[in-house]
Amino acid sequence: MRIPFQRWLIRTCCSVALAIGWIAAAAQTYPSRPIRLIVTFPPGGPSDFVARAIGQKLTEAWGQQVVVDNRGGAGGVVGVEAAARASPDGYTLLQGQSGGMSINPALHAKLSYDPFRDFAPVSMLVVNSQMLVAHPSLPAKSVKQLVALAKDQPGRISYASAGYGSAQHLGMEMLKAMAGIDLLHVPYKGTGPALVDLFSGQVSLQFTSMPAVLPHVRAGKLNGIAVGSAKRSPAAPDVPTVAESGVPGFEFVAWYGLFAPAATPQAIVKRLNAQIVKLLAEAELSQRLASQGAEPSPSTAAGLAIYMREDHERWKKVIRAANIRPD
Repeated sequence: MRIPFQRWLIRTCCSVALAIGWIAAAAQTYPSRPIRLIVTFPPGGPSDFVARAIGQKLTEAWGQQVVVDNRGGAGGVVGVEAAARASPDGYTLLQGQSGGMSINPALHAKLSYDPFRDFAPVSMLVVNSQMLVAHPSLPAKSVKQLVALAKDQPGRISYASAGYGSAQHLGMEMLKAMAGIDLLHVPYKGTGPALVDLFSGQVSLQFTSMPAVLPHVRAGKLNGIAVGSAKRSPAAPDVPTVAESGVPGFEFVAWYGLFAPAATPQAIVKRLNAQIVKLLAEAELSQRLASQGAEPSPSTAAGLAIYMREDHERWKKVIRAANIRPD
């Protein structure tokens, strides 16, 4: 028996109204149980520090535990995949960052996820300046001296990275291209092993996360040559930027943003965004993050989406120009 059009229309409208009402009610009571926050790197690193600091504040604000779930592996791919497959109900979130959300999609032709299709941006969290550090035995103490030395000894000054195609690798390739110099790339299986050889002088340079090296710079074990951010970091105000040191326009930072699975209701995304913006404005959390070189940078959801797209396109150009191909 065919249902008259008017009756079908009424039923459809009622169903839509019920769905909208359910979503609105869910958003008002959100969160009503613990939230899982996926971090794409192991415990103990800069990503973990940011996630736990923000997660603690979210727990205090909402009275629901935010559980940090470290899913390291494949340069961030493992954790991003897990978040993309999660239920879009606001109870699984991703602390995405430049490597997994901007660089990997530019580097690998085939990924099991699409960061632009599979996720709903919530807010930028922090921008983490990268620091160019050198073993004290390297005669160059500034970017200008490094450029001059590299031009005098092309291909002989070595630099470490966390691996071929890593953000550290790409950042240094960008510096090489913009400064017109040639350096020897020595890839490692992670930041830790790379730093071990940098400390011993087996390699001369590394571009890496500020929280990982700032204590060693302060202790005199490494020389802080420059930071990759557009402006000097409050955590190391005496260290100049690469841009002001003779390579204008250079910028290399790692960013961390909060994401939810793509079909998460917008009411929940908006509630998350409002809470994140509020928390990152608090002096205690802001100072705690900034002391480690992680500059709080809350944004709108749309602002994060635009930034991620622009960052993705920038790294595509670097990868193409340096002819970098994944192993």
